Amino acid sequence: MPFELRPYPNETLRPEGEYLQKGWENNVYPTAERFGVKIVLPKVSPQPYTHLAFEGFQYAKEHGKGNEYNHRMFTAFFQDELDIGKIDVLTRLAGEIGLDQKEFRDALETRKYKEAHQKELQHAYEGVQITAVPTFIIGRYQIPGLLPKEQLEKVIDEEIARCR
Repeated sequence: MPFELRPYPNETLRPEGEYLQKGWENNVYPTAERFGVKIVLPKVSPQPYTHLAFEGFQYAKEHGKGNEYNHRMFTAFFQDELDIGKIDVLTRLAGEIGLDQKEFRDALETRKYKEAHQKELQHAYEGVQITAVPTFIIGRYQIPGLLPKEQLEKVIDEEIARCR
């Protein structure tokens, strides 16, 4: 579900800054290597606001391509280092996954999905009280951060057994 760590008007971070450099060096890169995921700290500076990308997700979801859209946004930012805060970039990426570019651009320019996105953010912040990315909600458990696969499987198995 959509979640913004630093929504507008909060300042976004700069990848050349010490905070991101150390965080990626000490945590993100080792974790990605462990999982075999190709990822880079994007050089887009400052980091883009993501509300338009998430509003685009609402459009994609409505057109049956939500998961495909999310995957492309992640690879666009964390592999291709594209600025996913720009309508032109988002529109091109939406077209790559088969969405109508004109409709998509119109939806972003008119902010058609702003309210839907804001409702999902409010649910994340206040309803479920998400504070970290990723956060897994498995039955009665809310698990912030990454856990080893075996621990997640154990929680899933416990919840399945509890529901029987």
